[in-house]
Amino acid sequence: MKYILIFFVKLYQWFISPVLKKNCRFQPTCSSYMILAIKKHGSIKGVYLGLKRLSKCHPFSKGGYDPVP
Repeated sequence: MKYILIFFVKLYQWFISPVLKKNCRFQPTCSSYMILAIKKHGSIKGVYLGLKRLSKCHPFSKGGYDPVP
C-alpha cells in the first residue's frame, strides 16, 4: 500500500508540481515530506503527517525547516 501512495506522490512531483512552480514554504517540500513520512511511519500515519503538513503550507505560514518526526 505504501508504495502505491508513494507512486501517486511521485506522479504529482513529475507532472503537476513543475506546472505549479515552486510555492512550498517548507524544507523539505511538502511532497518530499509526505514520501519520507510514509517510508518512516507507514501508510496511515505517514499520510496523516503529510496532510497535517499540507494544512500548514499557506501564504500566512512562516515556513522553514520542518523535518519528519
